[in-house]
Amino acid sequence: MNALMKPAPPLPAVQAAAHLETQEKQYLTFMLGGEMFSLGILCIKEIIWYANLTEVPMMPECIRGVINLRGAVVPVMDLSVRFGKPSTPVTKSSCIVIAEVEAPGGGGHQNMGLVVDAVQAVLEIASSQIEQIEPAPNFGSHIRRDFIEGIAKVNGKFVILLNVNRVLSTQEIGQMGQLLASSELAEV
Repeated sequence: MNALMKPAPPLPAVQAAAHLETQEKQYLTFMLGGEMFSLGILCIKEIIWYANLTEVPMMPECIRGVINLRGAVVPVMDLSVRFGKPSTPVTKSSCIVIAEVEAPGGGGHQNMGLVVDAVQAVLEIASSQIEQIEPAPNFGSHIRRDFIEGIAKVNGKFVILLNVNRVLSTQEIGQMGQLLASSELAEV
């Protein structure tokens, strides 16, 4: 009788888990100050050329201004300043990467622009290579450790995988703006 019974089809959760095991993770790589960084491709909305930026007074130093993206106001962050370095100079290859981040309080999502020197490529890391991603180092990094999701070695070079929700934390940036405003008021 067992020979006549067909095996039960795999459950959807089992199929999804099997698919995830064979799935590759993709990252958008970009240059910033001579170093290669990356963000998970799932948070990237689009990439545009650097142009038409409007400065906004009393913003944290890392916020260069805002852009009008099809009727929506999108803040644009200078990642170099966020990492404690000098501002990124604008060149012919400068781009604004539009990323989607969690809004403060978990209430949806918000778009944020990132000024980068140049966009490189989409990096695919197979699930068999995921274990080759090293955790954030305890020393030697010039950016905060919580900003780093990991470090991957690709073609003999290291690529820093950024944690988008930590780097672009709208709550933390808002707190920086409040500190700036209160310190400017205290000086008056």
